[in-house]
This record gives sequence, C-alpha cells and structure tokens, in this order.
Amino acid sequence: MSAFAVIKSGGKQKKVSKDLIFEVEKIDGVEPGDEVTFDEVLLHADGDAVSVGTPTVSGKKVVAKVIEQGQNKKIYVLRFKSKSNYRKKTGHRQKHTKLQVVSL
Repeated sequence: MSAFAVIKSGGKQKKVSKDLIFEVEKIDGVEPGDEVTFDEVLLHADGDAVSVGTPTVSGKKVVAKVIEQGQNKKIYVLRFKSKSNYRKKTGHRQKHTKLQVVSL
C-alpha cells in the first residue's frame, strides 16, 4: 500500500499521494512552477502506520508544485417561476489551481 495523506484546502478535503495531479480552489499569489506547502494534514498513512489528527497531524506537511492557474467550464444557472413570466439565466466559471504532489 502506498503512502497517502488527506489535506484540507479551500474548506474541502482531498486525498493525495505522491505524483498525483489534482485541482483545488484558486490559491492567490502563486505562479506556475512555485511550490505550495499544506500544513493542515488531517490523516497520514504509510503502509500500516496510520496517523489521524485531532484535528491535524503535527509535524506532517504536503509539498506540491503549481502546474497552472485556470478556470473550469462555465455552468449555467436558470431561475424560473411558473405563471409569472419570470426567467433569469446566469453563468459562473470557478477559478482553480492545478497542483502536482512533490512530497508527503
């Protein structure tokens, strides 16, 4: 079993392992090629050794390299009320940061 960790970023939890490419909500002030350190490690597992934090595991961190900053596909939100001729269409594009895990 390979090593993995559960980190907290942007109010969400992600399960990551070495060399995994994943997306999180946009991290301000970073450029492609920079490294980002996640100190909020909620769980760390390496083989049979599992460390569960209360709420975080002390002394553990995850380092990831920024691959790109971008936006997701546009989603459309439609509001509709019957019998009153009310229709409203809006769109939203969520910004994200794509990362690759360097070390656990």
